Amino acid sequence: MPLPGKRVLVTRATHQASLLGDALAARCLTVVAIPAIAMEPPSDEYASLHRELERLDEYDWLLFTSANAVEVFAREREELGIDEVSCRIASIGAATSRALRAAGLQVDLQPDTAISEALAAALQPRVRGRRVLLVQAESARDVLPRSLKSAGAELVIAPAYRTVTPQESVEALRREMPRLDAITFASSSSVRNLLELCQAAAVTLAPTIVLASIGPVTSQTLRECGYQPQVEAAVADVEVLASALARYLEAL
Repeated sequence: MPLPGKRVLVTRATHQASLLGDALAARCLTVVAIPAIAMEPPSDEYASLHRELERLDEYDWLLFTSANAVEVFAREREELGIDEVSCRIASIGAATSRALRAAGLQVDLQPDTAISEALAAALQPRVRGRRVLLVQAESARDVLPRSLKSAGAELVIAPAYRTVTPQESVEALRREMPRLDAITFASSSSVRNLLELCQAAAVTLAPTIVLASIGPVTSQTLRECGYQPQVEAAVADVEVLASALARYLEAL
């Protein structure tokens, strides 16, 4: 594959970047890892999450919309010494389901498409009159909560983390931007945070840079910000994203 020397920016949080980076490197791409997102505790310092963990047996459904939320849930659950999870569990997609299984939790429902709209549609017939706990990022999209409430669910949201823009990435982005061939985006927040980094670093996305999105929601965010993705993964998975980008760059 004639791709050596093609430099691809990975914007995922540091603890996640290796999976996508490894997938890109396996396809002979040069990985430039500059996180556009860092995770910090939620504003309430886990108070809501801890409260709901203590009464987890009162819920019928437990929902996760990211692997990050699963990892925080598993860590805080262990810290509180809560062993049993008796409610059914729904996951937004394959990466989140892998994190759930790694935490020893069974996935009862996963939609075919890893977006909030698909998860909402799959859950709506199942949640009327049911108590539902949604563990997600602070300030996440409200599509899923609105849909579940309209379907008659008794919904509680417990923020597991918040995403922030890491200021230490500014200088790295300023240095690397002129040499990039492509940028990968694995979430809507990575789009917004990278654009904030660009503003702070006084750089712009050159029209020659290939923009690769992990799915339709992330692609839509790019469009709303004035950028057209050239690559979109057919499935929200880092291997699929890496393959799609490698094929596109090879064809140039």
